[in-house]
Amino acid sequence: MIDIVLYQPEIPPNTGNIIRLAANTGAALHLVEPLGFQLEDRELKRAGLDYHEYASLIVHKDWRTACEYLQGRRLFAFSTHALRPYTEPEYREDDVLVFGPETRGLPPEIFDAVPQAQRLRLPLRPGNRSLNLSNAVAVAVYEAWRQLGFAGAK
Repeated sequence: MIDIVLYQPEIPPNTGNIIRLAANTGAALHLVEPLGFQLEDRELKRAGLDYHEYASLIVHKDWRTACEYLQGRRLFAFSTHALRPYTEPEYREDDVLVFGPETRGLPPEIFDAVPQAQRLRLPLRPGNRSLNLSNAVAVAVYEAWRQLGFAGAK
């Protein structure tokens, strides 16, 4: 299954929801520090319910460390500034979906380093800014998992 990277996530319930998503889809979740919360945060645990033990969670001290860990894998950067819809790529099992912090998205140095064909967006109605991070991650993960035939699902 694919991996999810949250670059400097800020809101505990969003990350908790994504932990639950990762546990239920088999995706590994990577958090890139600094985080806007402590991993022991009550809201993070409540949103993730009892799924923490079922999720593969890896914390990286910075973006460089995360990139070294994920070296050789195809990264897809999600942003409202991207032009390509998230449904166009043909996802592979070792792909990595990268999302920025809730209040500012991926910084240009990360977004611009990803090939343009791997910069993706979720369509929105005109005048709207963005989806909630956990909703955006869920939409993208389920599209990738659908393309992979829902491998591992019952």
